Amino acid sequence: MSRFLDARFAGLTPYVPGEQPRGFDYIKLNTNELPYPPAPAVAAAAEMEARRLQLYSDPESRELKETLAEVYGLSPQEVFVSNGSDEILSFAFMAFCGEGRGAAFPDITYGFYRVYGELYGVDCDIRPLREDFSIDPSDYFGNDRMVVIANPNAPTGMCLSLADIREILRHNPDVPVLIDEAYVDFGGESALALLPEYDNLLVVRTFSKSRALAGGRLGFCFGSEGLIRDLETIKFSTNPYNLDRMTQAAGIAALRDGEYFEKTVGAVIKTREETAENLRKLGARVLPSRANFLFVSLPGIPGAQVLAALRARGILVRHFSAPRISDFVRITVGTPEQMDKLCAALADIINSEE
Repeated sequence: MSRFLDARFAGLTPYVPGEQPRGFDYIKLNTNELPYPPAPAVAAAAEMEARRLQLYSDPESRELKETLAEVYGLSPQEVFVSNGSDEILSFAFMAFCGEGRGAAFPDITYGFYRVYGELYGVDCDIRPLREDFSIDPSDYFGNDRMVVIANPNAPTGMCLSLADIREILRHNPDVPVLIDEAYVDFGGESALALLPEYDNLLVVRTFSKSRALAGGRLGFCFGSEGLIRDLETIKFSTNPYNLDRMTQAAGIAALRDGEYFEKTVGAVIKTREETAENLRKLGARVLPSRANFLFVSLPGIPGAQVLAALRARGILVRHFSAPRISDFVRITVGTPEQMDKLCAALADIINSEE
């Protein structure tokens, strides 16, 4: 770092994204992208807007918000859109966690929560998952700080029920409760149904996973009009043109093709369940997942060794070094053909250890 960096940031531990390989044809199962391309109309919609890039995008993103509101049965005033869901998380930590209010979230979850806590000087109450890696809802009852829950959780893929989320909300009427639903379309139970009952609920979503727009950087969230106005205030105080013309058009096109969305999400769910069963037959431990990935450990083989062995066989997965999960790897659900190759590679790794 330079001698000019503010001392507040000298000790930051940045988020480390999954590897984006260049120059080698890997089977890429490390960053939870959809294995299928975006809906057919997406490219044409983006290309049309590319012809008008000399003009600023709509800072209000009105058409995109109206389309989201129509699809999800809300008013546009209950919708916020952003440059990826990470930007929403950043804005939420800025808006709702300052001046000693803090945030509460699990010890094993999406890594950016801890990063934003450090970045914004937030007092974070980090609660351990249960031994089976599930979240104990009662850990978050009666908080005096924003509650942040990824549901399904990452990297485990495990879910809380809607009843559990309701209990967390019921016990925290005076702080925001942020439910990060990046993976909910793959089998989770959305908290969106609770929005009319709780003005402190913020439901965060993304186009990166189930809508196949990871490269487009488009996130959105739902909340009460008051919470949405708070986020708009932060946005217009930092980067009012946070979504370009092509991304907005791509998002609208993706939303309008519900049939394609259902088809591709259904294919991922089917492949996930088949792969989980095949891995268990190999003797692997596979946590119950409602996401587009599986959290897997092989008997007697450290996760870092599995990561390296798969990479040597041309397959990328994700490994986390935290002590409780260091024996696991997170595997994105790819196409059936990719998952067959993965299972064959893991069988070979297991056999080579015997």
